Amino acid sequence: MSTPKVELVKLDELNCWRISNGRAQLVVAQQGAQILSYQRDGENPLIWANDQALFKQGKSVRAGVPVCWPWFGNLARNPQAVQAMRRSDEPAPAHGLVRGRDWQLLEIDSSGDDIRVDFSLPEAQGDLPGWPHNVELKMSIVLGEQLRVSLTSFNLGSDTVSISQALHSYFAVSDVRQVSVEGVAGLGYIETLEDWQERTQQGDLRFAGETDRIYLQTPAKLSIVDRDWKRRIDLTSSGSNSAVIWNPWTERAAQFSDMADDGWQGMLCIETANVWDDIIELRPGASHTLGLSISSSTL
Repeated sequence: MSTPKVELVKLDELNCWRISNGRAQLVVAQQGAQILSYQRDGENPLIWANDQALFKQGKSVRAGVPVCWPWFGNLARNPQAVQAMRRSDEPAPAHGLVRGRDWQLLEIDSSGDDIRVDFSLPEAQGDLPGWPHNVELKMSIVLGEQLRVSLTSFNLGSDTVSISQALHSYFAVSDVRQVSVEGVAGLGYIETLEDWQERTQQGDLRFAGETDRIYLQTPAKLSIVDRDWKRRIDLTSSGSNSAVIWNPWTERAAQFSDMADDGWQGMLCIETANVWDDIIELRPGASHTLGLSISSSTL
C-alpha cells in the first residue's frame, strides 16, 4: 500500500491540490471544484490538461472537468422550467454560475489507497447572482482504482427548483480522428450544428468534423476506443440519462485564445449530463446526485 500524498500548489492565480495515491495523480482546483488533470503512472493522461489553458480567477479553465450548474450551455436553449429559475435581466453566462467561483474545501480524507476530496459551494444557498434559491451543492472526488466524481444538489428551500447540469469532461485521446465512441448506436440525438434537428445514431460514433450533439436516453456506460493508444476509457454514469459529445475541430478551435490551433486533435468531450428533457426537478427536501466513474483498460 502506497502512502497518499497531498500537495498544495498554485497554478498562476488558482489554488490547487496535487494528489497522488502511488498509482495515479490528480490535480484539482479550488475554483469550480474543477479537476484539471488525471493520469495513471506510466500511462498516457486520461483527462486532457490542455497545455494552453489559462488559470485565471473568475474564468473557467478549458481543460479537465468543469462543472456546469444550475444550467448547461445557453440558458435560452434550456427548458422553460430551468429558465424560470433565473431572476435577472443581465445576460446569462454560458454553463451556469459555479465554474468561476471558489468552492469551500470540506475535507481531504484517505482510506487505504483511496483519497477523497469534498467541496461545497455555500453561495448556492441563496447567494448566486440572479438565482435566489437555497440549494446545498457538494462535489466529491475519489482517487482510487478508478476516478469517481459526484455532484449532489439538495433543495433546502420551500419551492421546487429545476436545474440542468453537466460534468463537462475533457478526455485525452491520441487523435480524435482515430477514436470511436461505443454505447451510442441507435440513440436519438440533437444535432445542434444542423438547426437542432433530432436524429438517430447509426453505429458507433466517429469524428470527421466539428461535433456538438446531445444524446438522449443514454445507457449508464459509454466508452472511448482509442486504437493508437491501445486503450479503452469506460465512463459509467449515474443520475444521468443524457450526454453531450463535443469537439471543436479546426475553425472553432482557432477562435479560442486558450487552446492551440491543433489542440482539438488530442481531446474529446463526453459530458455526463442532465439536459434537454432530462432536467432535474428538486422538490423541497429532495436531493439528486450526478455521478461519473472513469476507468481504462488495454485493447
